[in-house]
Amino acid sequence: MADRVVVLGGCGGIGSVAVRALVAGDRFDEIVVADLRADAAQAFVDSLDDPRLRAAEVDATSAEAIGALVADATVVVNCIGPFYKFGPPILAAVIAAGVDYVDVCDDLDATIAMLDQHEPAVAAGVTALIGMGNSPGLANVLVRFAADELLDTVERVDIMHIHGGEPSEGGAVIKHRIHAMTNDVPVYVDGEFRDVRLLEESGQEFVVDTHFESVGTYPVYPYPHPETITLPKYLPTLTHATNRGVVFPLSYFELTMDMVRVGACTTDPIEVQGQPVVPIEFSVAHILSQRDRLLAEAGVTGPAGCLKIEVGGQKDGAHHTFVFSLSSTSEGAGEGTGIPAALGAVLMASGQLEGPGVFPPEAVVKPLEILDLAARIVPKLGISGGESGGSVPILIEHILPDGTRERMDLAF
Repeated sequence: MADRVVVLGGCGGIGSVAVRALVAGDRFDEIVVADLRADAAQAFVDSLDDPRLRAAEVDATSAEAIGALVADATVVVNCIGPFYKFGPPILAAVIAAGVDYVDVCDDLDATIAMLDQHEPAVAAGVTALIGMGNSPGLANVLVRFAADELLDTVERVDIMHIHGGEPSEGGAVIKHRIHAMTNDVPVYVDGEFRDVRLLEESGQEFVVDTHFESVGTYPVYPYPHPETITLPKYLPTLTHATNRGVVFPLSYFELTMDMVRVGACTTDPIEVQGQPVVPIEFSVAHILSQRDRLLAEAGVTGPAGCLKIEVGGQKDGAHHTFVFSLSSTSEGAGEGTGIPAALGAVLMASGQLEGPGVFPPEAVVKPLEILDLAARIVPKLGISGGESGGSVPILIEHILPDGTRERMDLAF
């Protein structure tokens, strides 16, 4: 039986990168690019000119349509956002079809709802890997690497991320960002969970200036990404976990914060000159309309990004910290998220993920296996390893107990 992967949202900013990485991976006999926009899906397939690709139209709000499309697939890769709206019902439809699943969900509430589908997945014999993007995703995997290879016990994890300058952004991305600014953000401090709000005093306490390799120094804000609730479950010695992020240029991120602050991101319609207008839909359109101007004013000419993870704990009775940085001055959120999703799908189809059930990356992904796979696929996509000297651009700094800092060589 031929191996077949279906990429939902396959011609979007993240899905299209996942498709390219799946093509480079040479693992699947058929790669289905599924999207509501049938013409766009077909145009994207035509642009890649690979006989394994085919386009399909799918309505993500229809469980029946999803079930029919994925019925004979080996694995489904879901890149349709916002995940707080689409994640749980799509996973339920895929579980009902009895097909393994990978997604890039970075919404906390959606992650909780999907983890609650663990028992149905077990009953259906389905393995679901959720949050296999950048953060969550590679962040979880690198924390697991530190726990398995570098430390005896892990005590602290601080995850920070920045990106910006992508050629375009969709409305789902803006809505995800607004969702992060208007909902509780769990932080794990002193072995206990606390809920804070990004724009309120409780969240401002956790805003810190952070230097990102190849990008610069920016303030990072508490984000409701799910690592803070999943890592403590799988790392029982952990007493501290935070996730913080920002988008550059800062003026663009601040515009989104301002729209939230003035109450322009609610979902109840208001009447404007006799016509009903949903405030959040106006705000998303306004933010996107200002994007090119703000990027130009800040001198941003292309995409860049960095994921930085600080992992601290005990080794031979002393405290050590390892700082991982994955940075790029040529790629943005699409590459940082879409490539890991494709790697997860290849691992899934190759039988390298234990199941069944619904799992975050740190529970089932073996760090050395996915890094080795990345080293074989990433060069085919024309992405340089940068300062790391390898195909996967990971820099590791070791902070010794006496405060001395040293760079570690971990090239893949």
